[in-house]
Order: sequence, then structure tokens, then C-alpha cells
Amino acid sequence: MNISLFITCFNDTLYPETGKAVVSILERLGHTVHFPLEQTCCGQMHYNTGYHEEINPLVERFADQFESAEAVVSPSASCVGMIHEFYPKLAALSGSKVLQDRIDALIPKVHEFTMFLVNELKVEDVGAYYPHRVTYHSTCHSLRSLKIGDAPLRLLRNVKGIDLVDLPGALECCGFGGTFALKNADTSAAMLGDKIRHIKNTGAEVCTSADNSCLMHIGGALNRQRSGVKTVHMAEILNTTEEGAQV
Repeated sequence: MNISLFITCFNDTLYPETGKAVVSILERLGHTVHFPLEQTCCGQMHYNTGYHEEINPLVERFADQFESAEAVVSPSASCVGMIHEFYPKLAALSGSKVLQDRIDALIPKVHEFTMFLVNELKVEDVGAYYPHRVTYHSTCHSLRSLKIGDAPLRLLRNVKGIDLVDLPGALECCGFGGTFALKNADTSAAMLGDKIRHIKNTGAEVCTSADNSCLMHIGGALNRQRSGVKTVHMAEILNTTEEGAQV
């Protein structure tokens, strides 16, 4: 399959190993992965801040970069949620019927990584080995925007050696929400405190998720508390083999 990797600016800048893990897994499964070099931000931060009309150049660029792909895969549920939920509205706002048609044709091909593995490739065991106690944080965008279901958990349950433990309050937001954490710092910190308490109560060595944005927020608090708990993106766990199974 001709797959294009939408790495997202957040991962490209701060967590490049996540993108490398996605490519490694997809290639191991026999697929060819391309990386469009001119891809940029999806515009989620701009949209959340109210700059709706100003995003259209980013929407057009996304279409330019990815519409020729058979499938577009991203390790960010947040950014994929932005594309699925708000790109049609932004294309309509532009008044361009051409752009609306391009976006309508492209959106069904854009997938969050774990959903792509489980729902499109029908793969639930990628041959991973990760002998650690792990808990999974369900991000708001994956749950409420993409309706990700249990795709990440189905993949994690098939990882050899893993001790997967349920996270109390798993459906609760971690308090990040992109610009929400900046505009509502006190509320965000309180929500984060609840999430950290639940994670520590599981006794997990690792907290994982389908979004590095939430993991950055959670990981910062875990690190400041010297908890010893690491945050690792789903893709990096799924890409770990017996030879390299270290946190």
C-alpha cells in the first residue's frame, strides 16, 4: 500500500522517534511509506484560538501534500481529529467548491495510526515485546472526536511480556487541550493532578497514549514529582522487539 506519513509539527519537532517507529512498523508489515517534505501544521492551534479564515492556506497545503496517497497515517489522534472534524467546515468557509471537494475526497484516507492497524490492515499483533507494567491514557480527541474505541488496547494486549493495567478515571481529560493549558492554567493543573494520582496508583512503570501532546503534559508532571514513571507513545512500544526492550 502507498502510505504517506503525516508526522505533525509537534512530533517532528519534539518526538521524532515516534514517527520513526510508525515507519518501522508499517515497513515491517510490508508497506511502503512516503514522507512528503512540504507538509506543515494542520492548523489546530490556530483554529482553537479563533483564526479560522487564516487556516485555509494550511488546509490547501495539506491537500496538496497528501491527496495522491492511498492512505495517510499519523501518530497524533489530536491532529487527525482536527482534520476529520473541522477541515470540512474550514473548506466550506473558504467558499471554494474545489477545495471542499478535495477535502471530502481526502478525509476518508486520513487515519490515526492504531485505528489504521486494527481497522484497515486488520492487524492486532505486530510482534512487539515490552516486558514492563504499562497503563494506557485515552486522549479526549481519540475518544470523542475519532471514536477510537479499543483499538490501542487490542494492540497492547498482544504485546508479549507486557503487564497492562487499567487506569482509573481513564475517560477523564489530562488537562492539556493545547492552548487550554495556557489559557486556563489553574484548571489544567488540577485536572493533571487527578490524572497523575491515578497513574501512580496503578504502579505502572510506563504511561502510554496515542498522542504525544498529552504525554508531554503528563510526563512533565511525573518528572517534576520524580515518580520514576515514564511516558512512551504507543508506536514506540509497538516497535520494541525483544532485543531492544528497554524504557
